Amino acid sequence: MLRHALAGLLTRGEIHDDVLASSLVTVAEVRMSPDLKIATAYIMPLGGGDAAPVIAALERHKRFIRTNLAKAVNLKYAPDIRLREDEGFEEAMKIERLLASPQVRRDVENKEE
Repeated sequence: MLRHALAGLLTRGEIHDDVLASSLVTVAEVRMSPDLKIATAYIMPLGGGDAAPVIAALERHKRFIRTNLAKAVNLKYAPDIRLREDEGFEEAMKIERLLASPQVRRDVENKEE
């Protein structure tokens, strides 16, 4: 629910920042702590650009984001928002490169015979 609410804030352009206005941002996932007091949002600019300026822009508006998420999601406490770069796409590409390497392809082809 928090991921959808955060993505909605970004999609509707409710966070007024030049960096956010000039880039499309993907909220890959939001992980909650067991006590639901901390929400870690994994952010990535669409197309895999540099995430540091986007995360810095979101950090500047953290109070606004937290307030709006608290209104959108009915929780006992408004969770503290932590913003991190999503490294899932990079990890998937690393695995894809490993699987396409000649050594792995050779082993797979030998095993099929």
